[in-house]
Amino acid sequence: MNEHDGTGPGALRMDDPWFEVPAAGEWQQDAGVQAPASHEEPGREDRTAVYLEVQQSAAFQEARSRYRRFVFPAAAAFLAWYLLYVVLATTAPGLMARPVAGELNVAMVAGLAQFASTFLLTWAYARHARLRRDRAALDLRWDTQERMR
Repeated sequence: MNEHDGTGPGALRMDDPWFEVPAAGEWQQDAGVQAPASHEEPGREDRTAVYLEVQQSAAFQEARSRYRRFVFPAAAAFLAWYLLYVVLATTAPGLMARPVAGELNVAMVAGLAQFASTFLLTWAYARHARLRRDRAALDLRWDTQERMR
């Protein structure tokens, strides 16, 4: 088994399309190889202007607005729900100790509901992002990258 016949440890690297791809910001141009003049990196001022223009665009403002309209109310509701649990646990121990079914009491049910609501909120966030923001964000990213060339 060796790397040349495709069965050795290096064979995995040869099959991996991302093996030779450098991480972001780590690309070093080979010595002696000059990039064509049309593909020179824009200066810092040019990049700043592109990002500022994208940030001020209606598409970016809409994506940001959609994000905020979901995240702020969801975070506030979740924080209120969590704080309600903590406050009830400290101020109303009799209520929290009240049995619901067998050994299961109100505190245990509320604690399990905390876990369930966390998963529900995560699912809702991912769904909202997929349906309402991902396409716009991807379009903005492609537009920005094209303008940076």
